[in-house]
Amino acid sequence: MSDLLLISGATPRMMDRLTAEFTVHDIQTIDDMPTFLAEHGPKITAVATDGHLGVRADIMDGLPNLKIIGVYGVGYDGVDTKTAAERGIVVTHTPNVLNAEVANTTLMLMLATYRQLRFNEDWVRSGNWKTKGNAPLSRSPDNRTIGILGMGRIGQMIAERLQVFNPTILYHTRTAKDVPYTHVPNLVDMAEQADVLVVITPGGAATHHLVNADVLNALGPDGLLINVARGSVVDEDALVAALADGRLGMAGLDVFDAEPHVPEALLTMDNVVLQPHVGSGTIETRQAMGDLVCDNLSQYLKDGTTLTSVPETAHL
Repeated sequence: MSDLLLISGATPRMMDRLTAEFTVHDIQTIDDMPTFLAEHGPKITAVATDGHLGVRADIMDGLPNLKIIGVYGVGYDGVDTKTAAERGIVVTHTPNVLNAEVANTTLMLMLATYRQLRFNEDWVRSGNWKTKGNAPLSRSPDNRTIGILGMGRIGQMIAERLQVFNPTILYHTRTAKDVPYTHVPNLVDMAEQADVLVVITPGGAATHHLVNADVLNALGPDGLLINVARGSVVDEDALVAALADGRLGMAGLDVFDAEPHVPEALLTMDNVVLQPHVGSGTIETRQAMGDLVCDNLSQYLKDGTTLTSVPETAHL
């Protein structure tokens, strides 16, 4: 039986499948990683992890016979795919099965911010409705210009689901896509035109702090930023400052730069809706993601092929 290192958590359903096909070493039970790698590293041919935790460089170096890394998630910025490809290690992820749920979360954040869900619920729970009367008016999500940063599979699903609000859809990517929306080559220009900026681009060095003070200032005092991508894509200090100064109107955030730590200032802002990185966090979607991780690992174990290799290792 092949050996597998489990770096991220796994559901009982996943564990049943993994333990049936692999000897599983759970990183949470390993106290001394260098000693473990010296003793067991050469036996391990597979890793199961998630896109955030990835595989640390010291761990990958200590697994000389590693053949496959199964990532639970569509993002895989925590994995050094360049080194993996050079070593002939296949990296898989879980695209498509979470597209709809992340799109649903995007719409939820847009509705919750525009219609002031958090503020209005507090208005009821605090008794203000009885003592102070009706809550202040909120804003409509209809007929907005929405800029989408990233137009991959999830970005396209978001754009499709937004149609119920009769929006004008703009998008920014390095190159134009074959989609029925308007490509804007410059991100600041798109932010200036947009009422809402939705961030759904991969994380990693290439997009680190891509949404900076200039972008936030261009979005403006009536603008709404929604981030369902990676916290690293947004300059969090600039975001907090822009919200505090009124240079940015609202934010709906599912991801943060140093999760699970959230900037203290955001916790008290009525114009911000915060979620604990639950974009794909439904029972149904997480089950499908777990199944796909296991399917990739199982298929590779049987015949050396995979279902959803990342582009960087698709040639292997």
